[in-house]
Amino acid sequence: MSPIAIIIIVLIGLFLFASFYTVKQQTAAILERFGKFNTISPSGLRLKIPIIDKVAGRLSLKIQQLDVIIETKTLDDVFVKLKVSVQYKVISEKVYDAFYKLDYPHDQITSYVFDVVRAEVPKMKLDDVFVKKNDIAIAVKTELNDAMEDYGFDIIRTLVTDIDPDPQVKIAMNRINASEREKIAAQFEGDAQRILIVERAKAEAESKRLQGQGIADQRREIARGLEESVEVLNKVGINSQEASALIVVTQHYDTLQSIGQHTNSNLILLPNTPQAGSTMLNDMVASFTASNQIGEAMKNQKPKKKA
Repeated sequence: MSPIAIIIIVLIGLFLFASFYTVKQQTAAILERFGKFNTISPSGLRLKIPIIDKVAGRLSLKIQQLDVIIETKTLDDVFVKLKVSVQYKVISEKVYDAFYKLDYPHDQITSYVFDVVRAEVPKMKLDDVFVKKNDIAIAVKTELNDAMEDYGFDIIRTLVTDIDPDPQVKIAMNRINASEREKIAAQFEGDAQRILIVERAKAEAESKRLQGQGIADQRREIARGLEESVEVLNKVGINSQEASALIVVTQHYDTLQSIGQHTNSNLILLPNTPQAGSTMLNDMVASFTASNQIGEAMKNQKPKKKA
């Protein structure tokens, strides 16, 4: 085979090789002829005329994300950094506009994000920025949709993913939060202490009431028992005074016996003769008699009439 034939075969092979090109899935290729737009090629194996046609560029039709960090000032003069994530894609029907009308879409989107954020955040206080971050994201999305749709871009979603105040401001906010929590804890502790004191006072009052009721019941039963004892002794021929003396003496010795049963009891010196019980009874009778006489005298005394 002659050299010329070999050269011709090689040229034909190169021509055929240059005539085909592939376009990946979710990608659009822009084909130009003599530097002028010719067609948009979808995904797959495509054919072009070598030298005459040229693939000017390719655009991804997938959803893309651009993260923009903006530093701005709030209404209460706090500098804060916001991270805004913009999810966008090229509209398949507007590939021509996206390729020819806009050279640097990232820069264009970033400019609009800066403009919207620096217009919205200075109207809010720092606390409102955290609460209303969705409102900021919606405002950014609305502005971008209106501006970028003419260039063939669709804004899928915008998110405010991070809000970072100045470090000194964060320290102050944490200190304020800690102080508020300590205040609430102190209030709860005070309420608990107050409830404890009130309940303790109620319990003590109830205890005293029951104790007094018990003492009253005890004395009532003692009086009833003494009355029954006197009645029994009267039936066997013992008068009231003798019965009272007998009861006093019996209780006197019962008391001494009770004290003697406890080895650790304190020493108490009491009269231990039968005359002691009689003396105690006589003293009580004399006191009751004198009291009754004084009462009768006061009743009989007539008040003086005024002149």
